[in-house]
Amino acid sequence: MSKDLVTISSSQSIQEAAELMSSKNVGSIPVVDGGQVKGVITDRDITLRSTAQGKSNDTKVADVMSSNLVTGTPDMSSEEAAQLMASNQIRRLPIVENNQLVGYVALGDLATDQMSNEAAGHALTNISEQH
Repeated sequence: MSKDLVTISSSQSIQEAAELMSSKNVGSIPVVDGGQVKGVITDRDITLRSTAQGKSNDTKVADVMSSNLVTGTPDMSSEEAAQLMASNQIRRLPIVENNQLVGYVALGDLATDQMSNEAAGHALTNISEQH
């Protein structure tokens, strides 16, 4: 789990989100307002829900973010996180405790954990399947 978190607020622009993604070399940023996770914005959200529809760079993050959020808890195991990610077909899992964002698990984090290589492989297989 990464605890060095980069976040953005729902009132910031998608241009700010894209600049932050570029500078931090990430494809996803948790959207946090008042310490609470409200959603996630991804490079794909910006592309499909904004750029492809001709929206401007000053479009608010709230207008294009994914808000149907799946979260994990700090006490869950790598295998539990991988299973949750696989069953929901997500590559990134915000970790929340007492309604506060405390970490972020990416599929790559699981793959680098020797104990969870099998779980990460299983998650990737399920995430990558076409439905």
